[in-house]
Amino acid sequence: MSLLLTSLTLLCVLGISVGQLLFKKAAMMLPAQPALTDWIFNGWLIVALALYGVTTLLWIWVLRSAPLHLAYPFMGLAFLIVPALGWLFLKEPLHLQTFIGGALILAGIAVAGRASA
Repeated sequence: MSLLLTSLTLLCVLGISVGQLLFKKAAMMLPAQPALTDWIFNGWLIVALALYGVTTLLWIWVLRSAPLHLAYPFMGLAFLIVPALGWLFLKEPLHLQTFIGGALILAGIAVAGRASA
């Protein structure tokens, strides 16, 4: 994949990851028994959905030129980015299992990328 396609693919992964953080913030803002208006006027949810929409359009553009078997393994990086963002912005804990799993995911991405090259 070209540097541009790789960069755009990573931008998609980052967008999906930030979207997850925004969905969590949206969930935290909902009352115990949310009404329809609580969902409709949830600013965090609106921003998350908009980001997911833009990221999806960018992902489709990436897939016009990049083979899925090369681009898709990058999505595994979200399993590393999301917990890191949760720790950084939401003060959620990180555990040893997260780091071990992340290392395995990185190894898998490297193997998938190497086998496709």
